[in-house]
Amino acid sequence: MKELSRKLADSGIIDRRNFLTGFGACAITPLSPLDMQVAVSLANSLTKEQRDSMSPSQVVEELKKGNERFRARKMVSRDYLAQKRSSATGQYPAAVVLGCLDSRVPAEIIFDVGIGDTFIGRVAGNVVNDDMLGSMEFACAVSGAKVVLVLGHTACGAVKGAIDDVVLGNLTGLLARIKPAIPLTKYDGEKSSKNASYVDAVARINVVLGLAEIRRRSPILEGLEERGSIHITGAMYDLATGVVEFVK
Repeated sequence: MKELSRKLADSGIIDRRNFLTGFGACAITPLSPLDMQVAVSLANSLTKEQRDSMSPSQVVEELKKGNERFRARKMVSRDYLAQKRSSATGQYPAAVVLGCLDSRVPAEIIFDVGIGDTFIGRVAGNVVNDDMLGSMEFACAVSGAKVVLVLGHTACGAVKGAIDDVVLGNLTGLLARIKPAIPLTKYDGEKSSKNASYVDAVARINVVLGLAEIRRRSPILEGLEERGSIHITGAMYDLATGVVEFVK
């Protein structure tokens, strides 16, 4: 077992400093059947000690590394049933992600994280509302998450709807939360929902405004950030390339 652990550590398959792979999960690299069996059997969810040992900036770096693994087809091979069991009596996620409802932007997959690693909230247009703010406050002030991430994406249908002044039941009010980003978007070219680059520019500003909204409307989260306990940041996910670009 010690020899296996050494081999996995030397190869980078297991890195106990890395909260995404440090539970004994293995990267997708050639292993003997015995090595694979042992490595997978060690796969557990993030522990309190592992989470608390990281700074907010380290958590952000691990999310970036996870996205790199996703794009490189080197995602961690996880035993989800083992993670289910290890997290059944407690959870210690390192980050809370507010993403869009879009089915093409599953945060757990594009950041290559497992059960118990992150809190995930999703709503069309990744808009910041009272319920999402309350959830973020719970995630950070109560549960100890280190990062708040607002995740937008390219070709966002909610952003297109806001640009087009779509009126449709309760969706109308949701799109109204995105509209402030439209006049604040500096763009030279056709300002239309049919112009993909313009839509993406508005989506990026929508993320930036979401960050400002979090700080403005949640003294709890703003205070935690000022004390260095958490980091509030945003990112854009490119549907075509799979790249997550942090915007602030």
